[in-house]
Formats: sequence, C-alpha cells, structure tokens
Amino acid sequence: MPDQTNGLTYADAGVDIDAGAALVEAIKPLARATRRPGADASLGGFGALFDLKAAGFSDPLIVSTTDGVGTKLKVAIETGLHDTVGIDLVAMCVNDLLAQGAEPLLFLDYFATGKLDVATATRVVAGIAEGCRQAGAALVGGETAEMPGMYAAGDYDLAGFCVGAVERDAVLPRLSDQRAGDLLIGLGSSGPHSNGYSMVRRIVEHSGLGWDAPAPFHADATLAESLMAPTRIYVASILPLIKDGLVKGGAHITGGGLVENPPRAIAEGLEPILDWTAWTLPPVFNWLQAQGGVSDHELRRTFNCGVGFILVIAPKDVETVLSRLLEAGEEAFVCGQLAPAKA
Repeated sequence: MPDQTNGLTYADAGVDIDAGAALVEAIKPLARATRRPGADASLGGFGALFDLKAAGFSDPLIVSTTDGVGTKLKVAIETGLHDTVGIDLVAMCVNDLLAQGAEPLLFLDYFATGKLDVATATRVVAGIAEGCRQAGAALVGGETAEMPGMYAAGDYDLAGFCVGAVERDAVLPRLSDQRAGDLLIGLGSSGPHSNGYSMVRRIVEHSGLGWDAPAPFHADATLAESLMAPTRIYVASILPLIKDGLVKGGAHITGGGLVENPPRAIAEGLEPILDWTAWTLPPVFNWLQAQGGVSDHELRRTFNCGVGFILVIAPKDVETVLSRLLEAGEEAFVCGQLAPAKA
C-alpha cells in the first residue's frame, strides 16, 4: 500500500470523531443519573440490557414507541433555546406508552447534525436526561450522527425510542370495561407541547413579532421562551392510577388534537363527547387563533387546546382520581363523557 501520510482524513471530510468521543464523555454522567431498577444506564457498549424481573414485573408485555419533536426544533435552532427539546422528545414517547398502560423503562435517542457542536448537543442530551428522570426511564444509549452535507449549518434533528412494559392483564385501553356514562378527565397541558409548530411558526411570522419580543399571552417571558415550554410528562401522576386499576383508557393529545386522539382509546359503539366549556382555553391558544384566523375546528384538530392527556374513568372513581391528580400537582377536570356512537 502506498504511503498516504498526507492523505485525506475523516475530519477533512467533515466528520470529527474526537468531537463525538468528547460528547460521549460529557453525557455519561447525565445517563448515570437516570439509573433505575433493571438498568444501570451505562454508555459505551454496543447494546443495553434490561432486567424485567428486577423491575418488578411478573407477566409483562413489552411496549415500544418512537417519536420526534417536529418543527419545534426550528424554533430551538433559530433562538438558541436548546435546553428543553430533549424533555419534549422523551415526553412524546413516554406519554404514548402511558396510553397503553405501560411503564417507561429505557430510552434511546438519535441526534443527527451536519457538524457536531459538542456544547449544543450536550445541552440537548441534558434535556433528554431530565425527561428520563421525570419519566423514571433509564437513558441507556443512542446514536450521534455527524453527516456533512445533509444538514444546514447549525441544524440538527432528533428522534427518540422508548421501551416500556405492562402486566398482561393491565393493558390499556380496557375496551370491554368501557360503558356509556364513563367520564373523561382532562389533564392540563403546558402549552402546544410538540405539535402544530409548522402552524405556530407561520402565525408568528404573520404577526410580525420577533422571537425575542415579549409574549403577548405570557408575562415575563419572550415569545420564544413561552412557545418553547416543554411538553408535560404525565408518568408520575397517571401510572399509579393505572396500576391501581382506576383507568379504563387514556389518550395522549398529540397530532390530530382533541378531535382525532380521544376516539383511539374508546371502544367500538361508543364515542367521546367533550364539554368544550369545562375548561378555559389557555391564552397562548387564544392568541394563535386570533393571529392566524384559525377556526375552532381547525384549532381543536391541530392543538391540544390546554388538555395534554385524557383518561376514561368509571363515575364511581372520578372523585378519587381527581383528588389524586390534584395532589400530584396536575390541573385535572372532568371534560366530557362516553356516549353511544351515533349511527
């Protein structure tokens, strides 16, 4: 083989292996902080093991989810607010697991960029670790992909993957147990969460406001800071109710909003009837609707409108469930009921 000591290196091609190694070292303590029974959350291996028996399961089914943050990432990139999109990433996955009755166990992330900025990536992964801490999931690994030519300068993309487990007899929704007259309990959201941001960005552009302008709907915050509020993670509040058999169904209110998501948790022959007067539309959605000239129906099928999760509860259990949710720090309220489906 000819001497190539002055030849092309991977760094010359735009991939910095040393930066990748530096990122792994920077995030190892973040991952270790998410250890939980069943996983030690160490990084560096080719795969991660999880001990379901050590986690307390006897006859479990595995449930897996994957999701991203959507164009909310564009707001993070344009404003430099990178610290909470990782929480968003975890929330979008673990809240979906809750809708199946599953406990989040382990999480992996995929971070892709044109040129790796270790400081930015560390901030993003710190958010992922915080989301995992809130959800009780171990951050066991992931992939950092540096791909020159694939992304514009400063751009990056995120994907998340979560594995959970649920005992075989506790899978949600419990369709055979649902009855007309069962009540719907809504849990308050922290804002748009991670859905509808293509519309949000268009409305902000139309408004003429800069991202650093004071938010018209939120005191003491810029427009960007308010709209970057991280997706609420409901695991600590809802999982104990599921384990106690108090939940017949659950819907994570994501893409499709309050129009398309609740029916996914409802038995055939029944339909959810929402009481739109049961809660006050948060100011951020009033502003988006007014600035964008958005109809009520379009708003409800695009955004969560202040309700991030909906539970199906037997009438006899509603008082108990509401009390426990409020004690857990949730804004919770009866927002509708099940009724026989219209022919």
